[in-house]
Amino acid sequence: MRKYEDSYQHKGLRNKLMDQLRDKGISDENVLRAMNNIPRHYFLDSAFDKIAYEDRAFPISEGQTISQPYTVAYQTQLLQVKPNDKILEIGTGSIYQATVLAEMGAKVFTIERQKKLFELTKQFIFKSQYPNIKFFYGDGYEGLPTFAPFDKVIITAAAPFIPPKLIAQLKPGGKMVIPVDEDHHQRMLRLTKNEDGTYSEEAFQNFSFVPMLSGKNG
Repeated sequence: MRKYEDSYQHKGLRNKLMDQLRDKGISDENVLRAMNNIPRHYFLDSAFDKIAYEDRAFPISEGQTISQPYTVAYQTQLLQVKPNDKILEIGTGSIYQATVLAEMGAKVFTIERQKKLFELTKQFIFKSQYPNIKFFYGDGYEGLPTFAPFDKVIITAAAPFIPPKLIAQLKPGGKMVIPVDEDHHQRMLRLTKNEDGTYSEEAFQNFSFVPMLSGKNG
C-alpha cells in the first residue's frame, strides 16, 4: 500500500512552481491558490515523487498523461471559474484538473472514455474531501445531457472540431475552453455561447494534447 505524505519539501516545491507559473503569465491568484493546495505528487506513480513539481507533463496509464501544470493553470484561468459553477470536464485522466476545479468551489462532472482509468477513480484519495466531483464513464463527444445545462465546459484533449452536442449542453452566456487541432498543434479556444445558440470565439496560445477520441474504450 502506498504511503501518502505531503512534506515541507513538497510544499516548498509547490510554492516554487507557483512562482514559475506567475512568471509565465498566470495571474489568477484563485487558480494558483487552488493548485498550491493540491499535492500533485499524489496523482502520479510514486516513482515521480521527486520530480512531480517540474512544469511538465508525465505519463499515466492507458497511454494518457497528466497535463503540464502551466497547461492546467492556463485552461483554468481561461475558464474564469466561480464558486458553485457547474462544470463539465471531458477527459478525467489523472483527476488532477478536476480536483483543481473542485478546490475552487465548482461542481465538477467529469467523463472518462478509458474504462481502466475510470475504474481508478473509485480509489481516488480525495473522494471524501471533494464530494463536488462526479465521475462518469462515457463518450466525451456526447457530454452528459441528463445533467445539462452547464455553466462551463473544459476539454482536456485535442478535438478535431468543436463538438455540437457540448455547445448544446452549455448555458447561454456559458464558456467552453477547448484545444482544437490545427495541423501539428492545437489552438486553445474560448467559446462563449450566445442567447440564440451560436457562439463567439477567442483564440489563444498553441498547445500539444493527446487526441480526443470518440466512443468508449472498455
